[in-house]
Amino acid sequence: MGLARIAFVGLRQSNTQSQLFHTYDHVNNQSFPGAFDMQKYLLVLLLAVAGCRRAEVSRYQVKQTAEMQAPLFAQERPRAEPIPDSPAASLPNALAWTLPRGWTERRAAGVRYATLKPAVGGKIDVSVVVLPGPAGGELANVNRWRGQIGLASIDERDLARARRSIKTRAGAVSVFDFVSDGNKKSRLLAAIVVSDESTWFIKMLGDESPVASSRPDFIHLLQSLHFDAAS
Repeated sequence: MGLARIAFVGLRQSNTQSQLFHTYDHVNNQSFPGAFDMQKYLLVLLLAVAGCRRAEVSRYQVKQTAEMQAPLFAQERPRAEPIPDSPAASLPNALAWTLPRGWTERRAAGVRYATLKPAVGGKIDVSVVVLPGPAGGELANVNRWRGQIGLASIDERDLARARRSIKTRAGAVSVFDFVSDGNKKSRLLAAIVVSDESTWFIKMLGDESPVASSRPDFIHLLQSLHFDAAS
Protein backbone atom coordinates (compact mmCIF):
# COMPACT_ATOMS: atom_id res chain seq x y z
CA MET A 1 0.00 0.00 0.00
CA GLY A 2 2.96 2.40 0.61
CA LEU A 3 4.05 1.96 -3.04
CA ALA A 4 0.57 2.93 -4.18
CA ARG A 5 0.85 6.23 -2.31
CA ILE A 6 4.20 7.01 -3.98
CA ALA A 7 2.73 6.31 -7.43
CA PHE A 8 0.04 8.91 -6.84
CA VAL A 9 2.25 11.79 -5.64
CA GLY A 10 2.61 13.04 -9.26
CA LEU A 11 -1.16 13.31 -9.60
CA ARG A 12 -1.30 16.46 -7.43
CA GLN A 13 -0.35 18.67 -10.49
CA SER A 14 -3.93 19.39 -11.65
CA ASN A 15 -7.39 19.74 -10.16
CA THR A 16 -8.51 16.48 -11.70
CA GLN A 17 -5.42 14.70 -10.44
CA SER A 18 -5.91 16.11 -6.92
CA GLN A 19 -9.46 14.77 -6.84
CA LEU A 20 -8.16 11.35 -7.81
CA PHE A 21 -5.52 11.53 -5.04
CA HIS A 22 -8.20 12.24 -2.41
CA THR A 23 -10.30 9.43 -3.80
CA TYR A 24 -7.37 7.06 -3.32
CA ASP A 25 -6.88 8.21 0.30
CA HIS A 26 -10.49 7.38 0.98
CA VAL A 27 -10.20 3.98 -0.57
CA ASN A 28 -6.85 3.30 1.11
CA ASN A 29 -8.52 3.39 4.52
CA GLN A 30 -10.72 0.47 3.53
CA SER A 31 -9.74 -3.17 3.36
CA PHE A 32 -9.22 -5.05 0.08
CA PRO A 33 -9.40 -8.79 -0.45
CA GLY A 34 -5.95 -8.84 -2.02
CA ALA A 35 -3.20 -7.17 -4.05
CA PHE A 36 -4.81 -8.22 -7.33
CA ASP A 37 -7.89 -6.08 -6.62
CA MET A 38 -5.67 -3.13 -5.78
CA GLN A 39 -3.79 -3.48 -9.09
CA LYS A 40 -7.04 -3.43 -11.00
CA TYR A 41 -8.12 -0.34 -9.10
CA LEU A 42 -4.84 1.47 -9.86
CA LEU A 43 -5.10 0.54 -13.56
CA VAL A 44 -8.62 2.01 -13.77
CA LEU A 45 -7.45 5.28 -12.16
CA LEU A 46 -4.45 5.59 -14.49
CA LEU A 47 -6.67 5.08 -17.55
CA ALA A 48 -9.05 7.77 -16.27
CA VAL A 49 -6.17 10.25 -15.85
CA ALA A 50 -4.91 9.54 -19.37
CA GLY A 51 -8.41 10.04 -20.74
CA CYS A 52 -8.74 13.45 -19.03
CA ARG A 53 -5.43 14.60 -20.51
CA ARG A 54 -6.44 13.54 -24.02
CA ALA A 55 -9.75 15.41 -23.67
CA GLU A 56 -7.95 18.59 -22.56
CA VAL A 57 -5.53 18.40 -25.50
CA SER A 58 -8.35 17.79 -27.99
CA ARG A 59 -10.27 20.85 -26.79
CA TYR A 60 -7.15 22.99 -27.06
CA GLN A 61 -6.44 21.86 -30.60
CA VAL A 62 -10.00 22.65 -31.77
CA LYS A 63 -9.79 26.13 -30.23
CA GLN A 64 -6.48 26.85 -31.94
CA THR A 65 -7.79 25.66 -35.29
CA ALA A 66 -10.78 28.01 -35.07
CA GLU A 67 -8.57 30.96 -34.18
CA MET A 68 -6.23 30.21 -37.07
CA GLN A 69 -9.06 29.99 -39.59
CA ALA A 70 -10.85 33.18 -38.47
CA PRO A 71 -8.46 35.66 -40.19
CA LEU A 72 -8.92 33.84 -43.49
CA PHE A 73 -12.60 34.75 -43.55
CA ALA A 74 -11.89 38.29 -42.30
CA GLN A 75 -9.63 38.92 -45.30
CA GLU A 76 -12.39 38.30 -47.85
CA ARG A 77 -13.62 41.44 -49.62
CA PRO A 78 -16.61 41.93 -51.90
CA ARG A 79 -15.69 42.21 -55.53
CA ALA A 80 -15.91 45.72 -56.93
CA GLU A 81 -18.30 46.21 -59.81
CA PRO A 82 -16.49 46.97 -63.08
CA ILE A 83 -16.70 50.59 -64.24
CA PRO A 84 -18.71 50.75 -67.46
CA ASP A 85 -17.10 52.17 -70.58
CA SER A 86 -17.92 55.74 -71.56
CA PRO A 87 -20.75 56.10 -74.11
CA ALA A 88 -18.21 58.08 -76.15
CA ALA A 89 -16.39 54.81 -76.90
CA SER A 90 -19.20 53.79 -79.26
CA LEU A 91 -19.55 57.20 -80.96
CA PRO A 92 -17.99 57.98 -84.35
CA ASN A 93 -16.96 61.45 -83.11
CA ALA A 94 -15.95 62.72 -79.67
CA LEU A 95 -16.13 66.24 -78.31
CA ALA A 96 -12.73 67.99 -78.12
CA TRP A 97 -11.50 71.35 -76.84
CA THR A 98 -8.45 73.52 -76.21
CA LEU A 99 -7.44 73.80 -72.57
CA PRO A 100 -6.99 77.33 -71.20
CA ARG A 101 -3.50 78.17 -70.02
CA GLY A 102 -2.69 76.64 -66.65
CA TRP A 103 -5.60 74.18 -66.74
CA THR A 104 -5.07 70.43 -66.50
CA GLU A 105 -7.13 67.54 -67.81
CA ARG A 106 -7.68 63.96 -66.71
CA ARG A 107 -9.74 61.43 -68.64
CA ALA A 108 -12.32 59.68 -66.48
CA ALA A 109 -14.50 56.57 -66.83
CA GLY A 110 -18.17 55.86 -67.29
CA VAL A 111 -20.43 58.78 -68.24
CA ARG A 112 -17.87 61.30 -66.92
CA TYR A 113 -15.70 61.66 -69.98
CA ALA A 114 -13.13 64.00 -68.44
CA THR A 115 -12.29 66.08 -65.37
CA LEU A 116 -10.74 69.52 -65.84
CA LYS A 117 -8.84 71.51 -63.23
CA PRO A 118 -8.81 75.33 -63.53
CA ALA A 119 -5.71 77.33 -62.60
CA VAL A 120 -7.23 78.62 -59.35
CA GLY A 121 -7.47 77.38 -55.79
CA GLY A 122 -10.60 76.82 -53.76
CA LYS A 123 -13.57 74.53 -54.14
CA ILE A 124 -14.23 74.07 -57.85
CA ASP A 125 -14.91 71.15 -60.18
CA VAL A 126 -15.20 71.06 -63.96
CA SER A 127 -16.63 67.94 -65.56
CA VAL A 128 -17.38 66.76 -69.09
CA VAL A 129 -20.21 64.23 -69.20
CA VAL A 130 -21.67 62.40 -72.20
CA LEU A 131 -25.00 60.58 -72.33
CA PRO A 132 -26.66 58.81 -75.25
CA GLY A 133 -29.61 60.46 -76.99
CA PRO A 134 -31.37 63.56 -75.59
CA ALA A 135 -30.47 62.59 -71.97
CA GLY A 136 -33.76 63.74 -70.48
CA GLY A 137 -34.00 67.09 -72.21
CA GLU A 138 -32.70 70.56 -71.51
CA LEU A 139 -35.26 71.69 -68.90
CA ALA A 140 -34.93 68.55 -66.76
CA ASN A 141 -31.14 68.84 -66.64
CA VAL A 142 -31.16 72.57 -65.87
CA ASN A 143 -33.59 72.06 -62.97
CA ARG A 144 -31.42 69.23 -61.66
CA TRP A 145 -28.40 71.57 -61.68
CA ARG A 146 -30.35 74.32 -59.94
CA GLY A 147 -31.32 71.83 -57.24
CA GLN A 148 -27.65 71.08 -56.61
CA ILE A 149 -27.12 74.64 -55.36
CA GLY A 150 -30.47 74.96 -53.60
CA LEU A 151 -32.44 76.85 -56.24
CA ALA A 152 -36.04 76.15 -57.18
CA SER A 153 -37.09 74.66 -60.50
CA ILE A 154 -38.02 76.90 -63.41
CA ASP A 155 -40.38 76.51 -66.36
CA GLU A 156 -39.81 76.76 -70.11
CA ARG A 157 -40.26 80.55 -70.12
CA ASP A 158 -37.63 81.10 -67.42
CA LEU A 159 -35.39 78.59 -69.16
CA ALA A 160 -35.42 80.67 -72.34
CA ARG A 161 -34.50 83.79 -70.35
CA ALA A 162 -31.61 82.02 -68.61
CA ARG A 163 -30.15 80.49 -71.77
CA ARG A 164 -27.16 82.02 -73.58
CA SER A 165 -25.91 80.66 -76.88
CA ILE A 166 -22.35 80.36 -78.17
CA LYS A 167 -21.52 79.42 -81.76
CA THR A 168 -18.76 76.83 -82.07
CA ARG A 169 -17.46 74.33 -84.59
CA ALA A 170 -19.41 71.70 -82.60
CA GLY A 171 -22.61 73.66 -83.25
CA ALA A 172 -24.68 75.94 -81.05
CA VAL A 173 -23.85 75.58 -77.34
CA SER A 174 -26.45 76.51 -74.70
CA VAL A 175 -24.90 78.09 -71.61
CA PHE A 176 -26.47 78.64 -68.17
CA ASP A 177 -25.11 80.57 -65.18
CA PHE A 178 -26.71 80.28 -61.72
CA VAL A 179 -25.74 81.59 -58.26
CA SER A 180 -27.20 80.20 -55.05
CA ASP A 181 -28.89 82.19 -52.29
CA GLY A 182 -27.51 82.68 -48.77
CA ASN A 183 -24.34 84.15 -47.32
CA LYS A 184 -21.98 81.44 -48.58
CA LYS A 185 -22.82 81.30 -52.26
CA SER A 186 -22.20 78.55 -54.76
CA ARG A 187 -22.08 79.14 -58.49
CA LEU A 188 -22.70 76.89 -61.45
CA LEU A 189 -21.89 77.38 -65.13
CA ALA A 190 -23.05 74.66 -67.48
CA ALA A 191 -23.10 74.14 -71.23
CA ILE A 192 -25.06 71.67 -73.36
CA VAL A 193 -23.90 70.36 -76.74
CA VAL A 194 -26.33 68.16 -78.66
CA SER A 195 -25.19 65.87 -81.48
CA ASP A 196 -27.07 63.28 -83.53
CA GLU A 197 -26.10 60.40 -81.24
CA SER A 198 -25.54 61.95 -77.80
CA THR A 199 -25.67 64.94 -75.47
CA TRP A 200 -22.55 66.47 -73.92
CA PHE A 201 -22.52 68.49 -70.70
CA ILE A 202 -19.64 70.74 -69.63
CA LYS A 203 -20.22 71.95 -66.07
CA MET A 204 -18.24 74.10 -63.64
CA LEU A 205 -19.45 74.01 -60.04
CA GLY A 206 -17.99 75.36 -56.82
CA ASP A 207 -17.76 78.33 -54.49
CA GLU A 208 -18.70 81.61 -56.10
CA SER A 209 -15.23 83.22 -55.94
CA PRO A 210 -13.15 80.56 -57.76
CA VAL A 211 -15.93 79.95 -60.27
CA ALA A 212 -16.17 83.68 -61.02
CA SER A 213 -12.38 83.87 -61.47
CA SER A 214 -12.45 80.90 -63.88
CA ARG A 215 -15.48 82.04 -65.88
CA PRO A 216 -13.52 83.82 -68.70
CA ASP A 217 -11.35 80.72 -69.25
CA PHE A 218 -14.44 78.51 -69.17
CA ILE A 219 -16.08 80.59 -71.92
CA HIS A 220 -12.90 80.38 -74.03
CA LEU A 221 -12.91 76.62 -73.59
CA LEU A 222 -16.53 76.45 -74.79
CA GLN A 223 -15.68 78.56 -77.85
CA SER A 224 -12.99 76.03 -78.81
CA LEU A 225 -15.35 73.02 -78.81
CA HIS A 226 -15.36 70.79 -81.87
CA PHE A 227 -15.83 67.12 -82.78
CA ASP A 228 -12.88 64.88 -83.59
CA ALA A 229 -12.96 61.31 -84.86
CA ALA A 230 -13.19 59.06 -81.78
CA SER A 231 -9.91 57.24 -81.01
